[in-house]
Amino acid sequence: MAQAPRTEELKVTGEELLATVRELLRQGNIRRIAVKNREGKVLIEIPLTLGVVGTLLIPTLAALGAVAALVAECSIVIERIED
Repeated sequence: MAQAPRTEELKVTGEELLATVRELLRQGNIRRIAVKNREGKVLIEIPLTLGVVGTLLIPTLAALGAVAALVAECSIVIERIED
């Protein structure tokens, strides 16, 4: 029986956004990452599957860098896969 994924939310500045997402990707147990602005609107959502590898994430990370340049504060919502 599959368990519901665990979610958590981190508050970061635009400058910290890209570094934080890269660190989360290294952890490897992430199913989905969503970035929300201060008002709670989703700016970008990154679904992660087992088939997604580094080169496929390059365009997504570039878009994330553009989002980081536009926001002062944001939240990262992380959906983790329970082991």
